[in-house]
Amino acid sequence: MGDLASFLGTDLPIIQAPMAGSQGSALAIAVCNAGGLGSLPCAMLSTEAMQGELAAIRAATDRPFNVNFFCHTPPVADPAREAAWRASLAPYYAEFGIDPASVPEGPGRNPFSAAAAAVLEAFRPAVVSFHFGLPAADLLARVKALGAKVLSSATTVAEARWLEARGADAIIAQGVEAGGHRGMFLAQDIATQVGTFALLPQVVRAVRVPVIAAGGIADARGVAAALALGAAGVQVGTAYLCCPEATTSRVHRAALMSEAASDTALTNLFSGRPARGIVNRFMREAGPMSALAPAFPLATSGMAPLRAKSEAAGSGDFSPLWSGQNASACREIPAAQVTRELASGA
Repeated sequence: MGDLASFLGTDLPIIQAPMAGSQGSALAIAVCNAGGLGSLPCAMLSTEAMQGELAAIRAATDRPFNVNFFCHTPPVADPAREAAWRASLAPYYAEFGIDPASVPEGPGRNPFSAAAAAVLEAFRPAVVSFHFGLPAADLLARVKALGAKVLSSATTVAEARWLEARGADAIIAQGVEAGGHRGMFLAQDIATQVGTFALLPQVVRAVRVPVIAAGGIADARGVAAALALGAAGVQVGTAYLCCPEATTSRVHRAALMSEAASDTALTNLFSGRPARGIVNRFMREAGPMSALAPAFPLATSGMAPLRAKSEAAGSGDFSPLWSGQNASACREIPAAQVTRELASGA
């Protein structure tokens, strides 16, 4: 059913977007068993945790699945910038009774590594996808040697051409509507980011590999529109966030199913890179884009205690409430039902 399905070995041309922090293996398994391509995000997992999640997927489905990684270059520590960031957060720390000296520093996200490649070699997933470009040539070669299809996100035509030239087997055209982190990697200017249905046909014309549409697609009509513009299939994230198989927090779920979800923005406050989320108190007061935020992913650690304190009180004021611009399909229904309803548009 559709070019992407035959390309990936799935029944349906639907990919569940990997959503680090809001899912584990359970969501991926449900989508795989419904005929789509379930995805496991690994940017926040240790190699031990990754092994456990992949073992759970292998035990629960014999269908193809996707394993997703970030492939950013870890930044060089900048003590002055970190100090300025912590100083800007000081009033919030005081509000919540947090001792600034107790807030640890840490990366929060890990790029694809040789250790991760070794884990993949034990499980041999059908698909491996990347965000922020592609890993170094030697690591990419290890993935290719597994026989895995390699996917990566492009937010511009230039990025799509770059990915194709360096070995991507299919390209995810990520429109600016998409929730979570922008996959942008050739430029940092968010003014370069355009909508899905403007980006998609341009990428389809520019490359020879299959193109997958992502961003703002939440129902069967959106799937049909993407296919009409030349997409081989679609990748959908936000519509799965309220499924029982997702691990989305209570405050995040509440925001997604409220009127607040109609107001999203790109922000670098929570990680240091632009990502789309529901506008909350901290985004209104500090940004949403701030020159003070440390480079990705170093902004994460300074925000962590504020998020924890706020969520414990039932508030998402300091949480990254990732969401695309179209959260209209967020419902507390099984992921298999979401997958089948999306596929009816194909």
